[in-house]
Amino acid sequence: MTDSTFEEDDVVRDTSSPNTSAKARWDAVIALTLGVFGLVTAEFLPASLLTPISADLGISSGVAGQTVTVTAVVAAFAGPGVVIGTRSFNRRWTLFGLTALLILSCALAALANGLTLLLVSRVLLGIGLGGFWAMAGALAMRLVPMNHLPRAMAMIFTGVSVATVMAAPLGAYIGSTLGWRAAFVLAGAVGVLALIAQLVTVPSLPPAGHAGLGTLAEVLKRPKIRIGLIATLLIVAGHFAGFTYIRPYLEDVPRLDVEMVSLLLLAYGVGGFFGNIVGGMITERSSTLGVVFASSLIAVSAVLLVSLGASTVAAAVAITLWGFAFGALPVSIQSYITRAAPDEAESAGALLLTTFQIAISSGAVLGGLLIDAQGPLGVMTFLGIAAILGASVMVARGGRQVQLSQG
Repeated sequence: MTDSTFEEDDVVRDTSSPNTSAKARWDAVIALTLGVFGLVTAEFLPASLLTPISADLGISSGVAGQTVTVTAVVAAFAGPGVVIGTRSFNRRWTLFGLTALLILSCALAALANGLTLLLVSRVLLGIGLGGFWAMAGALAMRLVPMNHLPRAMAMIFTGVSVATVMAAPLGAYIGSTLGWRAAFVLAGAVGVLALIAQLVTVPSLPPAGHAGLGTLAEVLKRPKIRIGLIATLLIVAGHFAGFTYIRPYLEDVPRLDVEMVSLLLLAYGVGGFFGNIVGGMITERSSTLGVVFASSLIAVSAVLLVSLGASTVAAAVAITLWGFAFGALPVSIQSYITRAAPDEAESAGALLLTTFQIAISSGAVLGGLLIDAQGPLGVMTFLGIAAILGASVMVARGGRQVQLSQG
């Protein structure tokens, strides 16, 4: 007989999902994964196409780069807006609408003859992206039993991982061979395939919960939700403070050339792909454990970067481990938040999305201040401290402890 301590709401024996009695709709989950792959690919495409876009449209690279910023800012507000604004709609049709925004956005980007139309396309993408992320956990929860939620979320986030790794190099290649507009056409084609798959596989999902500003406030009052959001704010702000300035670190500390920096960033992306899978497996056991696991490994990576980063081998190991660790975080925290408010999963998802976006922007700002004041090592030190604080919050306050016996 062995005793293990887990959080009560993280035990996988929970069968409170609305889909508990129904067959798991993995085909629909795959359709969601295809949709998020298209959304994230379109989100990051401009990063690898700034030069040809700016040259073709007669704008500076800095202005062209704001197309990425616009999408992120709009997504932060669109999450709660979509959840509340479509609260009386069947979620199946809401999902179709969000995927249609991806297709329309890519079409407008491909046809853009100036900055205005390009920005309109990115605003539409931000609405689709924000709405999808706000609803992702709630949709997954209604498609599979609750004990399979982490596996479903890991599958959905696989689309994010693959898109993150592939978007930049594929965009650069397509842009150099077929032109930057062709890259958006292909991203739109992925959206069309996703929409067809969703039409075929996603069942009717009548409105659930009572989304509204009052509901958001009520959900925010729940202790476990607040703990999850605080942990997210700490960990994600630390991550983006470090990751935003990872290239200056790699160039100044281990003194790597551009080719090696690119190789390590690829290793980071590959590590994130496998981290997402492992994070899903751990989260099936305990979503709190998943968050603590991810944030603790991020802290270990930061320690390696601060103490041994002058070594190319140590830096490579640390960057790969960092990618693996952060890859495990989204599926863990999304599952934690969804399980903490299964009755209002969409509102909880909207709060998580907004917190995530606030953490991204604040982390980038703090990273900029730190790198100017203390250099790259100061940024990586902050990364480690923020990750440890996030893990400590989850360990100390993540949930009520119960004793389970396994015999």
